[in-house]
Amino acid sequence: MSVVLIALVCFVMVSTSFLSGIFGMAGGMILVGVLVTMLPVQDAMALHGVTQLSSNLWRATLWWRHVRWRTAGGYLGGCLIVLGVWTVWQLIPTKAVALLMLGALPFAGRLLPDRLRGNPERARGGFAYGVLCMSMMLLTGVAGPVLDQFFLNGTLDRREIIATKGVCQVAGHGLKTLYFSSLIAESAVLDPVLVGVAITASLLGTVLAKPVLQAMSDTNYRLWAVRIITVVSVIYLGQGGWLLFQDLGL
Repeated sequence: MSVVLIALVCFVMVSTSFLSGIFGMAGGMILVGVLVTMLPVQDAMALHGVTQLSSNLWRATLWWRHVRWRTAGGYLGGCLIVLGVWTVWQLIPTKAVALLMLGALPFAGRLLPDRLRGNPERARGGFAYGVLCMSMMLLTGVAGPVLDQFFLNGTLDRREIIATKGVCQVAGHGLKTLYFSSLIAESAVLDPVLVGVAITASLLGTVLAKPVLQAMSDTNYRLWAVRIITVVSVIYLGQGGWLLFQDLGL
């Protein structure tokens, strides 16, 4: 990978980690969308997993006092069950399918009836969304939109959402990275320099975001989170639709 490309990836990673550090969402969606246009899907998923694992680990560490551990534990249990199933299946989506699913997930999450959205303060809610989100992570690289909806449905404040989701995402992205880097034999080995850049960039973006989150109110947090997710989703639907037309020769 050229120096220019590494610099571009670094800039995107710092920016998306900063965004995720404020809202706990959207940054991962933007990053995976950029990476799948620059790299093979397997490599993009693996590098995205390393970046998001680091970013969420820093975020969970900064706000660890606000973590709801019961929910996080249930989420991990659901992720492990899905990983066992997908180790046998080993499905890798095309770029068009990945982008279309990324764009559609937020709207699908909003259409779920209240009884299916789960309670972010209970372990069984965490387990159910661990199963759902891990499946989506292995298909698209992220599951933020649905996981965001899960947390926004409850009464947790912005710090509890950021902290608990950070722990859940550490589990999900860690297992996703393992899947794409080790369990799929044909996956390429990531450049260690690029991995180091990804970890450093995610730390920088997360640290820069902390004072912004502290100054923000819960009302503004929820308002802007919904707006950002909607804009990014529409963009992905457009990109995915265009690639699908090209793949079909239309």
